Amino acid sequence: MAATRPTGDDIGKFVLRIALGGIILFHGVFKLSNGVEWIREPLASLGLPGFLAYGAYVGEVLAPLLLIAGYKVRIAALLIAFDMLMAIILVLRPQVLAIKEAGGGWAIELEALLLLVSLGLTLTGGGRLGLERAPAAA
Repeated sequence: MAATRPTGDDIGKFVLRIALGGIILFHGVFKLSNGVEWIREPLASLGLPGFLAYGAYVGEVLAPLLLIAGYKVRIAALLIAFDMLMAIILVLRPQVLAIKEAGGGWAIELEALLLLVSLGLTLTGGGRLGLERAPAAA
């Protein structure tokens, strides 16, 4: 079977994977350097066990690396979506209905965008430009 050239759809998914993975990975590198102990308090305020803070490493280091590589994209994107949802619930909850003072806009627009992009990649997959190549569209 002859290899087909990537489509605009594949290239678009690649761009989304690299953008989302790269942005989230910066958060992961920060947590690798500074730890996740501070997450224990917001977890405890919701009655959740502190060990869940280590999940940030999965959602912000492992998942972005998988996303960038194009391997298990749907699972990686779902992990990032869950990570962003937890960030919104644990840290940004008071700002969900707020408008930014500087320039207007939704106070959590970046986190919401990252959540929605990750959900989009969960639904569409990562395309054919990655380690785990999706089958060509019929």
